[in-house]
Amino acid sequence: MHTKAFVFPKESDNSFVTLTAQLTKPLKAFTVCLHVYTDLTRDYSLFSYATRQQHNEILLFKGKTGVYSVSVGGADVFFKPPESSPAPMHFCVTWESTSGITELWVDGKPMVRRSMKRGYSLGTEASIVLGQEQDAFAGGFDKNQSLVGDIGDVYMWDYVLSPEEINTVYAGGTFSPNVLDWRALKYKTYGEVFVKRQLWP
Repeated sequence: MHTKAFVFPKESDNSFVTLTAQLTKPLKAFTVCLHVYTDLTRDYSLFSYATRQQHNEILLFKGKTGVYSVSVGGADVFFKPPESSPAPMHFCVTWESTSGITELWVDGKPMVRRSMKRGYSLGTEASIVLGQEQDAFAGGFDKNQSLVGDIGDVYMWDYVLSPEEINTVYAGGTFSPNVLDWRALKYKTYGEVFVKRQLWP
């Protein structure tokens, strides 16, 4: 999938991509990075990781007011990056169990840190979905929360990347992602989803 992106060209409740992760033990930390290009002004999901016990085990979600919510284990924290005109945007989300510290990086810039779910462990039997928000394990989709646009460069690690590493990922580098690796992605598309060249450098 190198230099490619998933394209979701229209609103739906049945177009999505499932990703297969390499997970063997509960997660005590993670970093998720991805590129998104959309001009939606309503709510939409960027990354949805559900388990049978918790459908918002990990969720990155954009609200219509320009606020981004990050969910871990069903808890939420909120970030409000500066508004920008529609352009490809790069996001990295990090969380660690030991402190509960949660970070959101937008285009290589960190938002003020938050904290949630200290001491929590993320489940491993996960349904990971792009393009829709899961309100049930691998389902419960609402077209009013679907992504219309492009998503790519999805990477996930089972630890927190350093600020220097996040900036390297933003610049196009990688650090052996050990949960999800865009360059060797295991995925399945459903509905109207297309694989096209990326529109960002």
